Amino acid sequence: MPGGRTIAIVGGGASGTLTAIGLLRTGGPEVRVVLIEVSGHPGYGVAYSTPDERHLLNVRAGNMSGFPDQPGDLLDWAAQVGRPLDPADFLPRKEYALYLRDRLFAAADDRLETVAARVTDIEPADGGGYLLSTADGPTVFADAVVLAYGNQAPGVLRVDGQSLPDAPWHVTDPWKLGWIETLPAGATVVLAGTGLTAIDTAITVLERDPSFRVVMVSRHGVLPKVHSDEQPVGWVTAVPEGPLTAAQLRRLVCGQIEQAAAVGVNWRDVVDGLRAATPSIWSRLDDDEKRAFINLDSRDWEIRRHRMAPEIAARLASYRDSGRLVVAGDGIRALTNDGDFALVEAGGQVVTASAVVNCTGPQTDITASGDTLLAALTKRGLLAPDPLRLGVSCLPTGEVLGADGQVVTGFFTVGPPRKGVLYETTAIPEIRVQAAEVARALVGGVRQA
Repeated sequence: MPGGRTIAIVGGGASGTLTAIGLLRTGGPEVRVVLIEVSGHPGYGVAYSTPDERHLLNVRAGNMSGFPDQPGDLLDWAAQVGRPLDPADFLPRKEYALYLRDRLFAAADDRLETVAARVTDIEPADGGGYLLSTADGPTVFADAVVLAYGNQAPGVLRVDGQSLPDAPWHVTDPWKLGWIETLPAGATVVLAGTGLTAIDTAITVLERDPSFRVVMVSRHGVLPKVHSDEQPVGWVTAVPEGPLTAAQLRRLVCGQIEQAAAVGVNWRDVVDGLRAATPSIWSRLDDDEKRAFINLDSRDWEIRRHRMAPEIAARLASYRDSGRLVVAGDGIRALTNDGDFALVEAGGQVVTASAVVNCTGPQTDITASGDTLLAALTKRGLLAPDPLRLGVSCLPTGEVLGADGQVVTGFFTVGPPRKGVLYETTAIPEIRVQAAEVARALVGGVRQA
């Protein structure tokens, strides 16, 4: 590539870090990588920046290598740093950040530049390429851009159609843990959500002070299922060819689980066996059927697909047995602002909450996220939401589609923003493949096939 080629990566979490490593490993001396991460600490991101070592990965270590062609790489790293790790272990999230950071540093040379700044706008440059504007930082030129911003913050929490007020007890970001330090003795904390984020938050709160109590509440009041200690069995589901409906998919999965049970195979093996086929299955549902799946089946699927470690499940069970943790359905029925506290009706009781924490999961609609960069790109027409507003409009290969539906040259995305087109795109086993493929495409300077 005469004159060299600069590739900017926006976001330094797992998606961005793995893409940077792929570019550095496969690119020649003419490839320059600018990794822009607001925290200045590549490898961490939202998922792995927690300081609490009790927050564990929800995938076993044996399947958490960052590289599809090196399935044992995480285990190799653990041995190198003197931290014995069994393939069946669930590594603390904070340690996985160290793994990503170390692998980036190992691949880095003078072709890598890291910039600690927030990207606020990207505009086409005269003569090709892009200019990336940052808040209180440099303007970066790049021939190509990879959007790797990961999961957005949760959407606005509403009760009875009304947004929660800006009050001392209202916590909009559960991962900024400073609010826990302000809790009074005997505090009750209400967590809006019962997914993995809520579970991590509950653990941190309840371990901080034995007088603290937590009420987790969601529409269904259902926690993620638990990983089994049984040896996994390979189970392959024959998926019919051609278009599918949500109802057909539901019957298929339920039927496979019944067949597996009849021969002593765990339902978890059926779910795991469908993982690789999920993008193909998703592509054969039309938009109406995708919406039907989201409305009727997605929660049942998600709690089985994204399971929690047995150690975490045991910890939650002990909290519930002691009465310190309550898990309730039917959502928050009513809420009254009482100054430093909130009176919250949930689970058939009214509690005085010292904190109400938004653990509802990431906002996926880019037009409602409040992110400055996404708003700017949408306004320019360089970015558009997918029809279901689960992420950005793009090809399965990650090439971004603009507001006109055409490929935006030199613009890619990796990870969660691809959810609308792939559905299965938020975990490391999928992200590592995407990162490697985008790196190869950009190094080759051609569109992916």
